[in-house]
Amino acid sequence: MEYFNAYRKPKDNQPICKANKYALLLNVKTFMGKMHNRGVIENNPVAHIELPSVGRPLPKAIFTAEEVKKILDQPLMLGEKGLVDRVILETFFATGIRRVELRDLDVEDIDVKQQLVRIRKGKGDREYILPISERACEWIVFYLAKLRPQLATITSGSALFLNDKGARFRVNGLSDTASRFVRLAGFKRGGACHLFRHSTATIMLDNGADLRHVQEMLGHANISSTQIYTFFSRSKLTEVYNKTHPSALIDKRFHQ
Repeated sequence: MEYFNAYRKPKDNQPICKANKYALLLNVKTFMGKMHNRGVIENNPVAHIELPSVGRPLPKAIFTAEEVKKILDQPLMLGEKGLVDRVILETFFATGIRRVELRDLDVEDIDVKQQLVRIRKGKGDREYILPISERACEWIVFYLAKLRPQLATITSGSALFLNDKGARFRVNGLSDTASRFVRLAGFKRGGACHLFRHSTATIMLDNGADLRHVQEMLGHANISSTQIYTFFSRSKLTEVYNKTHPSALIDKRFHQ
């Protein structure tokens, strides 16, 4: 294990990350376990070695509400061409859904009167219902009345969002769309679709939403998946505390 822990990548002489250590050690333990079970070796020298804890990765840096507004405004600068993209971005931010969930939305999954969205097949094949803002509903109503009929073909079926060929968007196509407008807004951040999801969760928590409600919003089966977003919310709390709490202000003026 000393050699394993001290091992460095040959290209840049940097230590391997915890996730790679976990994967490599798991492969070794699996292989040696099979050799031992088949009688190829008498003793398993790695049976007692525990797998390293990887932990949950923190979400990437999020967008503030002001930054989201700037991104949402970008498609409108392209005139009619950007209107479909604006509706897609609006839906991403208003619901916080995953790319594949947005791709799979059908027209009947949107209830604009009740302002609800039905996710028929979320992660883990879960079905759940989400609220969606009045503004996003207005954009979707406009899209259904004015834009979708121009895109639809005989093979479009009931898909809600259609590309310029009248087909359901591909996941990569949604990523490209979101990333393009993030760049046009002047931000250099990858994973644009998921950043909308992260931003939705964090802004809701900052504005006082209960963690359980955010869990439902994101379609998380386990609340531990949602708790990762409280890191950014706590960071905001610390910032506000340092600017406003009397003790924090007094500390700045402390003289020994």
